[in-house]
Amino acid sequence: MFRTALRNVLAHKTRLLMTALAVMLGVAFVSGTLIFTDTIGNAYKKSSAKSFDNVSVAIRYDDSATPSLFSRDQKAKQNPKLTDAFLKRVENLPGAESATGVLSGFTALADKHGKPVGQTWGNTGANYYPTAPGGADTRYNFTDGRAPKTSDEIALDNKTADRTGYRIGDTARVSTNGPVMEQKITGIFDTDDGNVTAGGTLILFDNTTAHKLLSTGGEYSEIAVKAAPGTSDRALKSEVEKILPKGTEAATGKTLALEQAKQITQDTEYLARVVLGFAGIALLVGVFLIANTFSMLVAQRSKEVALLRAIGASRRQVTRSVIAEAVVVGLVASASGFLLGLGIAVGMRAAMDGASMPDGPLIVTPTTGLYALFVGVGVTLVAAWLPGRRAATIPPVAAMNNVHAPPTARSLILRNSIGALIGVGGAGVVLYAASVDWDNAIYPLGLGGTLLIIGVFMLTPLLLRPVLVAAAPILNRFGVAGNLARRNALRNPRRTAAATAALMIGYTLITAMTVIAASVQGASDERSVAALKSDYVVSMANGAALSPDVRKTLDALPEVTATSPRRMTGSLVDGEWTPVSGVDMKNIDELLNLSLSSGSAKSLLAGDVLVDLRTAARTGLKAGDTIAVQFQDGKTDRLKIAGVYEGHDSNRMLGSGIYASTSVLDKHRDTAAEDLVLVKMKGGPSGKAENSIIKALGENPAIEVSDKKSISDKFSQRINLILNMMYGLLGMALLIAVLSVVNTLAMSVFERRHEIGMLRAIGLARSKVKQMVRLESVIISLFGAVLGVGLGTCLAWAAGASVADKLTTYTMIIPYGRIALFLLLAGVIGVVAAAWPARHAAKLKALEAINAG
Repeated sequence: MFRTALRNVLAHKTRLLMTALAVMLGVAFVSGTLIFTDTIGNAYKKSSAKSFDNVSVAIRYDDSATPSLFSRDQKAKQNPKLTDAFLKRVENLPGAESATGVLSGFTALADKHGKPVGQTWGNTGANYYPTAPGGADTRYNFTDGRAPKTSDEIALDNKTADRTGYRIGDTARVSTNGPVMEQKITGIFDTDDGNVTAGGTLILFDNTTAHKLLSTGGEYSEIAVKAAPGTSDRALKSEVEKILPKGTEAATGKTLALEQAKQITQDTEYLARVVLGFAGIALLVGVFLIANTFSMLVAQRSKEVALLRAIGASRRQVTRSVIAEAVVVGLVASASGFLLGLGIAVGMRAAMDGASMPDGPLIVTPTTGLYALFVGVGVTLVAAWLPGRRAATIPPVAAMNNVHAPPTARSLILRNSIGALIGVGGAGVVLYAASVDWDNAIYPLGLGGTLLIIGVFMLTPLLLRPVLVAAAPILNRFGVAGNLARRNALRNPRRTAAATAALMIGYTLITAMTVIAASVQGASDERSVAALKSDYVVSMANGAALSPDVRKTLDALPEVTATSPRRMTGSLVDGEWTPVSGVDMKNIDELLNLSLSSGSAKSLLAGDVLVDLRTAARTGLKAGDTIAVQFQDGKTDRLKIAGVYEGHDSNRMLGSGIYASTSVLDKHRDTAAEDLVLVKMKGGPSGKAENSIIKALGENPAIEVSDKKSISDKFSQRINLILNMMYGLLGMALLIAVLSVVNTLAMSVFERRHEIGMLRAIGLARSKVKQMVRLESVIISLFGAVLGVGLGTCLAWAAGASVADKLTTYTMIIPYGRIALFLLLAGVIGVVAAAWPARHAAKLKALEAINAG
């Protein structure tokens, strides 16, 4: 029986090639993802370990020991800790060879055209602290020039220098949280800094300048200590712990490397789970293709199976013969998929070159190979088991007479009944998910969606008939070819259902993601922009605090009609943490659309406040009442509520909590710094107005000037980037779905050879035969796509309903243009999938086909 199975594999190479291709693609993405994440994880771990080569012990702030927001012991929180004086004490410890003060902070760099360079979150400035003989900082290896020595000098990492074209002796514009500085580039260096490898920038200042620009109160952010020869890291750590200030901790370099490696592992595992999820979808779609292929092979070998049964082969042996074929196909597909996975891993690595991944060898572990084998063979066996059992139950006489019996009415009724129960159950779970908040809806929504897809799949034969009846007027326009295509699609509804299932799953996910993305994008646009009456929002590129001088500069511009800073702090109101926004109460009504539900924002006094609806409801207060607000310094102010507005935590501009005058906040803060400034211009926003703001602020690369459109576009770009990535990953599932349609059509043509021969004999042209097959393919593709669009829209509605409490501006938006494009793509898929089966059907010779039947 094994030799028979092997011969059958070789005899049906084309059919099994498509099956192997489906399995191979799924295995390739599984193994490729595992290899890629192992590779980058290993590279980052080695890079991080290397960066701690010269660190025996690091002294850092202990976040867990930081006093609470409303601690009375604020002086303890503000006491200097990692200062130069403490650094000298560390240097003199027994067993310490050297100690390096580490400083870092946001630093923006402009390119030669004045535009900001690098990723905002990764733009860093640091200090050059020489500890090695000859006045060198062992953290940096200079490939050209020298380290900065004066306040008007900087050094750049080599990746930033390559991107910008800066060379030794050039002058660059740099800004931290102050005015723009013109700095001379004196050196270019190598670095293993993770921000740089991810697309950021690293600028070095001399230690004195770094303290002025990046330090708070003359403190270092960390102190790195190197042990003297003969002193262990643990022994040095024990010495360091004897002099540690309160609120700091010591960790060995090995511990730091392990912590960073653990974080890297978590990050790469998240990436792996996302890509593996889509590989799993592709494999699920492949199951339908594999089952269809083996069903077709069993149908083609019905006479052979009957002969085997007639000469004594048992049902179990016939089933095992089909399973043996599946094992051979699975092994070949797994091996091929694993090799292709190597190529995918290399390609993914190359695609990440823009992010400057650390170098390292390709990591291929035995576990990855076992996963590939298990997935490939396992999926193939699962899909082939049912056709194998079906092969063993073929009546020998019916098979030898080549009778292709359609499914019985009883089996279809049973299938429809079970499908209806599962579908109703899935719909019920989805409705439940829609009625609860998002945190509790994720798993029910996934379960309900899965059950709903399974239920609709099982009901597909029942749903197909009314759809084709409705489509009959269109198909009749194609004459005989259209009428035959409709009847052929109904001939074996189970097989048609298997073909449409692959497309249905893909289109369900694509539609759901598209509708959710469009709805979230619309809600975010409305949330971020609708609250603004101002023309521009001025803020630091990294979200840090702006200097108060920014507002003064803007107020001096003749084209500016109104401005207001926004300063944020925390408070306690009725025992609960509540954010407080400090604004210019005289101008706030001109700059923000507060949507007051009661009270008024006009003619506000310095002691008046505006309270969001949730805080008002929680405290039982209303407009005209007095609210007690305890600030971070422990003092309490009693302020009059002038109005109640509809706020929300996720609204970046409007936010939630309390709006008070900046004069109220400044009494409880050490420094006056705002996170943004709202600006109103004469004549509204324009290119000229924006340029005047940018020039007035010194063309500072650290400051962003955003109008409503740029705020909206920034969020839209993030959503579209994620969505396009999802489309790319789901494209693999659609490719397998195409193969499923090809297989279904090929099987249909095989079963109808006699019929096609008769049609050709009575005068049906080859072009009409091709048209008949193409129309059948388009019917299958569009039917699967329509079901997928319907299910995807349903799931998107449920997901939207569950986030409505958190995203109050969420409204379900169906992007009809994209949906129409998806359906058009389904039609194209149908035409492409029919190319080979249609050509094969048209080439059948009439007499040979009649005799074959």
